[in-house]
Amino acid sequence: MSGTDAAGDALPTDAPAHMDAPGDALATDTVAGTAGTSAPRKGGRFRFPTAILLTCAALGVAGGLLLAPANWISTILFPGLPFVSVALAGLWLLPSVIALRLLRRPLVGLLVGLLAGLVIVPFSGYGFGSVATNLWWAAFTELPFLFVLWRYWGTWMHYVGAVVVGIVYPILAWASFNLGDMTVGVRIAFFAITMASCLAGTALGILIADRLRRAGVGGRRRP
Repeated sequence: MSGTDAAGDALPTDAPAHMDAPGDALATDTVAGTAGTSAPRKGGRFRFPTAILLTCAALGVAGGLLLAPANWISTILFPGLPFVSVALAGLWLLPSVIALRLLRRPLVGLLVGLLAGLVIVPFSGYGFGSVATNLWWAAFTELPFLFVLWRYWGTWMHYVGAVVVGIVYPILAWASFNLGDMTVGVRIAFFAITMASCLAGTALGILIADRLRRAGVGGRRRP
C-alpha cells in the first residue's frame, strides 16, 4: 500500500499492509496391507495437498487483483485524504482471512498473502516491498491461531487478529500520518477508522469463505 502502507520506516512495508494433534506432522500411521503386512502413511497438519495449493494460488491471484487498484487508490488519497486512505486497510486482511476461514490449515494465510504480494509487484510501484507489506498484514490474520497451535478455529479468533492490527498499525503509522500534531479527537477518529476497516475486512472475508464453503469449495471442514 501507500496510504495504508504509510506506517513509515517502522513498518516492513513498501511505503511511508481441523487439525490433528501437533505430533501428527511427525507421526506415522500404519495401514494393513492385503498380504498381512503394513505400510506407513505419513500425515500431518503442515502437509499441503495439491488441491490446497491450487486453492491458495487462486485466492492469492484474486487478492492481488483486488489489492493492485486499492494500492493506487490509497497512494493517491494519502497526501490529501489520509483518513480515507486508511479506511481501505481492511482490504489487506481479506485474502488471508478467506484462506484461513475456508481451508483451516496452518500458514495458508501467510501463503496467500505472499502470493497476492507477488501478483501486485509489477503494478504497485514499490516492487518487492509489496510482498513484505502483504506478509505483514497476513501475519496478523495467522497470529491468533498460532497461539493455539491451529487447534481451534472459532470465528471470534479472526476478529482478534483484526483488533490487534487495528491497534498496532496506527501506532506504527504515527509519524507517517503526523498524528502527534493532531488533536486527541482526531487521533481517536484515526484509530476508530482503522479498527472499523480491519473488522469490516475480516467480516467480509468470513462471509466470502462461508459462501465458498457452501458452494463446495475448500473440501471437508476440519474440527
